[in-house]
Amino acid sequence: MPSPAAGANTFHSIWRVVSRIPRGRVATYGQVARMAGLPGAARTVGWALGALPGGARIDGRAIPWHRVINASGRISPRARDAGGEGGRQARRLAGEGVRVSRAGRIDLGCFGWDGAYAGASAAGRGRSAAARKGPASRVPNCSSQRRA
Repeated sequence: MPSPAAGANTFHSIWRVVSRIPRGRVATYGQVARMAGLPGAARTVGWALGALPGGARIDGRAIPWHRVINASGRISPRARDAGGEGGRQARRLAGEGVRVSRAGRIDLGCFGWDGAYAGASAAGRGRSAAARKGPASRVPNCSSQRRA
């Protein structure tokens, strides 16, 4: 059986990945698990986000729990607040320019994050902030999908 410290380290590694998801982008639970070195542990990502202390920060960055969605591109309801948490998540995402359908669906092709430009690898650490900025760090246009 793993020690409590092992669980805390697991959650911390998940929170670190989530803290790197850029504004206007989303990642799936499974994607976050893989990036945290926990392939197949999407549910663990959900548990870690559920245990996230209010106001928690990693390297000075807030942990944007609202940017994590399920593999089908939908907002997953939260067990502790099934009626309101999904709406809160949708509002926060919309405030960042992410389009959320009435059914809680997000276009992963348009708003999905690929892990780039977020300091996830040592190779990108030596570049200036201007050099690191790229398509994954900007809010996507996706204008061809806008409806009147």
